[in-house]
Amino acid sequence: MKETLVNWLNSALMLNLFFVLFSFAWLAIALVGKSLHLPFGFDLWYSLWQPVFMPALGILMAGALLSGAIGWISQRLNLTASR
Repeated sequence: MKETLVNWLNSALMLNLFFVLFSFAWLAIALVGKSLHLPFGFDLWYSLWQPVFMPALGILMAGALLSGAIGWISQRLNLTASR
């Protein structure tokens, strides 16, 4: 059960990481376009910042902390059980 949960969490975090990296690349391209007065979607990106990208970043951070905590607790329980 724990392994299934951890595998699912890691898969979801990996997908979320790629989404966050995609959004960062879009931001970088849009900012270059904005500085060159080219419409590369900065206004659309900015309108999606609050409802889409901020939660994705929060989920990524919370998931990383949760994954680390699960690993730490699992390691502590295995050390206690082996004594």
